[in-house]
Amino acid sequence: MSYNGSGTFQINTSGQPVVAGTVISSTAFNALTADLATGLSTAITKDGQTTTTARIPFAAGINSSLTTDSTSSSTGSIITSGGVGIAKALYVGTTANIAGTTNLAGLTASSAVATDASKNLVSVTNTGTGNNVLATSPTLVTPILGTPASGSLVNCTDINYTGFKNRIINGAMVIDQRNAGAASANTINGYFLDRWNVTQSTTGKVIAQQNAGSVTPPAGFSNYLGVTSQSAYSVTSTDFFLIFQPIEGFNTADFAWGTASASTVTLSFWVRSSLTGNFGAAIKNSAANRSYPFSYTISSANTWEQKSVTIAGDTTGTWIGATNGIGLYVLFSLGSGSTRLGTANVWAAANYDAPTGSTSVVGTNGATFYITGVQLEKGSTATSFDYRPYGTELALCQRYLPCFNFSAANGSLGSGFASATTSALINCVFPVQVRTPATGILVTGSFNAYTVAGGNSGNFTSIALAAGQSAYSGALNCTGGTGLLAAQGTFLLSPAGNSQIQFTGCEL
Repeated sequence: MSYNGSGTFQINTSGQPVVAGTVISSTAFNALTADLATGLSTAITKDGQTTTTARIPFAAGINSSLTTDSTSSSTGSIITSGGVGIAKALYVGTTANIAGTTNLAGLTASSAVATDASKNLVSVTNTGTGNNVLATSPTLVTPILGTPASGSLVNCTDINYTGFKNRIINGAMVIDQRNAGAASANTINGYFLDRWNVTQSTTGKVIAQQNAGSVTPPAGFSNYLGVTSQSAYSVTSTDFFLIFQPIEGFNTADFAWGTASASTVTLSFWVRSSLTGNFGAAIKNSAANRSYPFSYTISSANTWEQKSVTIAGDTTGTWIGATNGIGLYVLFSLGSGSTRLGTANVWAAANYDAPTGSTSVVGTNGATFYITGVQLEKGSTATSFDYRPYGTELALCQRYLPCFNFSAANGSLGSGFASATTSALINCVFPVQVRTPATGILVTGSFNAYTVAGGNSGNFTSIALAAGQSAYSGALNCTGGTGLLAAQGTFLLSPAGNSQIQFTGCEL
């Protein structure tokens, strides 16, 4: 009595059907009863003793009169040891008890999830349209927030800060308008890379260069300022060899130094030296009669190391406020005499460059000192370096050094008029407003003039500042030319090759 695959059982044909008046074959009868027993044994029984061997399709669903709620995986109308797949919507009339992790891909407008604190669930219903809303509000624990003493956020990281966080200009040593990466002479005693001054009380002891030694800068930087000692020099009591930057008062006035509200600041930088030990640096006021010397340790020779120091603002002394004068100095000592060394990490009414016992770079012939990533910021934590766009950094530098560089002929520097056949008065407009009008110029190359009516003239033999300097432009008196037409409009043009005009005196 085999199953024919179409929903009915098929009776064996051997000896079937039984004809009246004939002898029933025992073989056929026994086969029939065996098939009946097999069919009944493999059918789903009322008491559920038989286990199905394949999925059972239902045309009209399942209905049960069992009213007992399911409180575990072994009670309820339907019990399965496997998962339950539901192709369409699921409706739960009362509580849904979920013992394990619940993944809800999306709750529909009629969804509801029972409260279960152990599963971090709350009762959710719906207003009938739109998204689900909380029917029972969860308990929220109010976080305890400290109140900032100043009423503002301090020492916060990963915030898109758009202000002037780093008060150091050209801290990544990118801008070098004066030298374009060339090395200095050992007589250097003044500004080198933009905004950075390399000074020595006894000349001939150091040379400086952007990217000196061609070592790989620390990650995130492309340039550094490098200084190399030219002798094994023993400093005298009053000697000083320094790298420093004066910061304009407008850029540090909010520090409020010299008052009871003085802000704490943090100085951070990357440094590398062929020497190891304790090195010295300091912050000073404009009069150099208040100073804070501090030390930092270079542990490994010829290895970039990042350093930071937090400095409580000075509450006494005289500090320049919101003016275009010097607000403060940040300096790094390459070697200083005993009269310029003091106690570390305290404000002093003295002109100190570094703490007593600091390493002298100039004391070792050939010693190197490289620095980059210099940042001075408010707060007691060193944050990530404030990378500014190149154009922004260049403009900040041009406030202190309006410099015109040319690499080809006939670059126009400015315009004016010919005052005679051999001279012209030219006005050069600065890229930005400078700190203070220029007081001098440095000229590299032989510039010439072009008059509107007469064409090119010969090169000028002298270019000097004229009267009428301003913070917006520089006036030049160009003499020694030829072929000019008096009173004609005139342009000042660059010669072939590299040429440059620096307007000096705008620096601090």
